[in-house]
Amino acid sequence: MWRDHLTEIIVFTVLFLLVSAMGFVAARWRAPRDMAHLDEWGLGGRNFGGWITWFLVGGDLYTAYTFVAVPALVFGAGAMGFFAVPYTIVIYPLVFLVLCRLWSVSHRHGFVTPADFVRNRFDSPVLALLVAITGIVATMPYIALQLVGIEAVLKTMGVTGDSTVARHLPIIIAFAILAAYTYQSGLRAPALIAFVKDTLIYIVILVAVLYLPYKLGGWGEIFDAADAKFKASAAPGDGILLNANNQLQYITLAFGSALALFLYPHSITGVLASRNRDVIKRNMSALPAYSLLLGLIALLGFMAIAAGVKPLPGATAGSVDSNTVVPVLFDQQFPNWFAGVAYAAIGIGALVPAAIMSIAAANLFTRNIYKEYLKRDASPAQEAQVSKVTSLLVKVGALAFIIFLDPQFSIDLQLIGGVIILQTLPAVALGLYTRWFHRTALIAGWAAGMGMGMWMLYQIANPATGKKHFAGSAFPLSEFGFDTKKTIYVGIVAVLVNLVVAALLTLVLRAAKVTDGVDHTTPDDYFADEGDPRVTPGTERDADSAREPVA
Repeated sequence: MWRDHLTEIIVFTVLFLLVSAMGFVAARWRAPRDMAHLDEWGLGGRNFGGWITWFLVGGDLYTAYTFVAVPALVFGAGAMGFFAVPYTIVIYPLVFLVLCRLWSVSHRHGFVTPADFVRNRFDSPVLALLVAITGIVATMPYIALQLVGIEAVLKTMGVTGDSTVARHLPIIIAFAILAAYTYQSGLRAPALIAFVKDTLIYIVILVAVLYLPYKLGGWGEIFDAADAKFKASAAPGDGILLNANNQLQYITLAFGSALALFLYPHSITGVLASRNRDVIKRNMSALPAYSLLLGLIALLGFMAIAAGVKPLPGATAGSVDSNTVVPVLFDQQFPNWFAGVAYAAIGIGALVPAAIMSIAAANLFTRNIYKEYLKRDASPAQEAQVSKVTSLLVKVGALAFIIFLDPQFSIDLQLIGGVIILQTLPAVALGLYTRWFHRTALIAGWAAGMGMGMWMLYQIANPATGKKHFAGSAFPLSEFGFDTKKTIYVGIVAVLVNLVVAALLTLVLRAAKVTDGVDHTTPDDYFADEGDPRVTPGTERDADSAREPVA
């Protein structure tokens, strides 16, 4: 009952209302010139410095769902759950190579979305439309998963009822507040709140890794309890160490997730809000500090095993909600007041990425669908207004995922989302270095990769839950005719198919001398920095100079 958690509810509510107030105040933070412009509303004026960007991007990537899902996976499967740690280490050197270039060309041309870049680089509104739709579709379930994190906390505090309305009313209220201050303050709201969110999470995790092992008898007891649990498991991949059955899946999932992470529109939005290239360089060097935190968060799964945590019941009869593992652990082991702080860290941890994700999805719709196909002469103020309204609709759509669908479906959709967003890699990431790929070939590659990915995902079943299709992203190699129990991450196979088709078709189209449009960027665009002159929108480049190879 909620009365047993009254102290936790009060602490959670006070901190939640505090950051909500900060969200509304953020509209006047850092003196915006004109909020009726996407540069101001959607990118914070493109003027965030090192500390703000570090907290914003970190708060964007390490979400409430990370807080509950990574330990839950470690709790359920063991070492496999640690895939998130190496992929968040591998990612930063990779994105260092591309994000500085993306920031520069976006700064020079005023691009707000990755699809803006693709539209100008490949002179293809169709390819840009595919990139925009892909980004929106991949982002929607990601926003819904932030609600899953909040719902796990609310369920643990006993404030969700039995009926549909009673169960989801607190989330509806929370997201209504989020929608209001995001509408008013734009990207400034999550940027300001990120300071509080990350500070709370660091405090909670550092206390947890020092206090809980002491209370549970030490790390030796914790790992022994986990080892005993997984030795009794019938699943071939379970264990505190990887084995021959899951090593390939672990490697491909970590690498594929690393490639996908900064292709998500919300990740790019945080980067484009930076003041200059040096801010991005410093952040790519400093952000791995979050990976240390993530490793500590993952260990909460082993602590929950040692503490004998039993997840709360799920939405369907006989099921359990694995996302409640960490909240229940905190409820059992922490004093009530500090459990309230921990719950607030998770709840606020959902607000920052959800706000950025909704802004990023809204910007994609506004710039690459509304302005491209519905109103080409839209003014900056009209763009900002459409983006504000769209961000509200995106949040409503994410809320519908949680209210009307099984939360597990949203989790599965997010796994599918990683496969989907990877199909933009050739056009966005490789496009920053080369225009060798033919625009038609990139469209065909996208279609082939998407088709292969969906076919593979359709084949994946989970006997434990009774799902026959779309039950994860680990594809059994036996489906390809190999005599093995190994699995591989679907996204890696799909993007390889994408690249092969794009490369082969490019050779054919080049040989046939099929027209490939005009590149509206030049080599120096990719090295532009703060203060460099910007291209006036609508001006055309000289075709010969535009086709010079980019260094």
